[in-house]
Amino acid sequence: MNRFQKLNLILGDQLNINHSWFKEPQPDVLFVLMEILPEQEYTTHHIQKTIGFFSAMRSFAQELKSKGHEIKYFKIDDAENLQSFEGNMASLIKEYSIKSWGYQLPDEYRLDQELESIKTKLNLPCEVSDSEHFMTDRAVLGEFFKGKKTYLMESFYRQIRKDYNILIDGNKPLTGKWNYDSTNRKKLPKNHVPKPPLEFNKDVTDILVSIQKMNIKTIGEVDAKNFGWPTSRRESLETLNYFVEELLPLFGDFQDAMTTNSWSVYHSRLSFSLNTKMLHPKEVVDAAIKHWEANKDSIDISQVEGFVRQIIGWREYMRGVYWANMPNYASLNYFNHKNPLPDWFWSGNTKMNCLKHSIKQSLEHAYAHHIQRLMVTGNFALLAGINPNEVDQWYLGIYIDAIEWVEITNTRGMSQFADGGIVGTKPYVSSAAYINKMGNYCEGCYYKKDLKVGERACPFNSLYWNFFDNHREKLENNPRIGMMYRVWDKMNPETKAETLTQAKYYLENINSL
Repeated sequence: MNRFQKLNLILGDQLNINHSWFKEPQPDVLFVLMEILPEQEYTTHHIQKTIGFFSAMRSFAQELKSKGHEIKYFKIDDAENLQSFEGNMASLIKEYSIKSWGYQLPDEYRLDQELESIKTKLNLPCEVSDSEHFMTDRAVLGEFFKGKKTYLMESFYRQIRKDYNILIDGNKPLTGKWNYDSTNRKKLPKNHVPKPPLEFNKDVTDILVSIQKMNIKTIGEVDAKNFGWPTSRRESLETLNYFVEELLPLFGDFQDAMTTNSWSVYHSRLSFSLNTKMLHPKEVVDAAIKHWEANKDSIDISQVEGFVRQIIGWREYMRGVYWANMPNYASLNYFNHKNPLPDWFWSGNTKMNCLKHSIKQSLEHAYAHHIQRLMVTGNFALLAGINPNEVDQWYLGIYIDAIEWVEITNTRGMSQFADGGIVGTKPYVSSAAYINKMGNYCEGCYYKKDLKVGERACPFNSLYWNFFDNHREKLENNPRIGMMYRVWDKMNPETKAETLTQAKYYLENINSL
């Protein structure tokens, strides 16, 4: 009699121990996890991202084993690893005469298509299950906004709040206000140093050696003897508890703040745990609300609502946008931008303090918070006319939490406006004024934040006006930015000409900035 009747494939971002698959051991079901080269080569990943996924997958496999489940795990350098989902599964199916197989719906379009193809090739009964992670269905956003060209996140967010009774009193928001975004934009006080993030300092040298043995190309740096990211359910819960107890009280106020004094400020750093499904979004939201309810005297509702909005608003919304618009979304380029990414995006070696710090931090920690991504690196890439394909690949590779469903909607949509307004109602661009308003990057910078022209004029200033001048036809009727054209039109013609000349010089010498 054959030992196993069914094979269930678990992807590297499906580490949900509370999934119904794992309610009780099933001796005739073989669960399979695999580290394979194609998943390391579709883009060049940060070394911490590759290590983080392998470590989390291995921890998950051990947890399943400890609960009595049958596990087959392929490490990246195992001699028997055929380096493909299809190859490894076909080998196991033959070895055990397996009669059927199953998988959970993947979150990436490319894997969705690949597994559909494998389903045909294996020619065995296949059961496809939900990942049981998200709070909304894959297709719900397309249905919610049916017939509309743009999707307003706020209305979607409010509906989820109602559906799950989150910060709701009857059918209305607690305190009568849905959104505290206007209070979530404070700059850190001078000399204010946020509490350090919780790190775990694990030794992952064995994983690093395996990656090097297989000649996997990576970017960034890692201290393999002190790996800080949570890579298990237990560590993820510890990170969640640390956030609600130590960081939540000031999260809302300073979620948009930037500083050279902290690489994570008051952000939760839960995105990797969430995107690998070690944590569920509802339990994360519930933990924050529970802590706030017990500490209302010291934590304002604006702090917790700002966090809830990120988790059940933006995160669920971005996933909905992804599935409503793929695969075409990946080729959208509204402004027809074609410039290559500057060389210093891979090193941080630029004289612009904001970009130097944000990029070097990303290379060191595989992390930057959302305003660094949107208003520093993303802002510059948009103003400089960088091809969104290159921007996508950079973001997808460098951040530990970057999986295409959430990366591409934030990058090609929110950051680069390459989708023409599906995600955002306007391009998120700024001159040096905003960067200075929200952080201390401009202090001591080689470039001068108040200058538009001249050798040391901040590149953001001339590129900002150059962007609007170049794309007038597509943008001047946008009600949210029409004012900028009125300001531009009132400028002295000579000033305008000098500004555009400055921008042209910077674009032609972009690798020297």
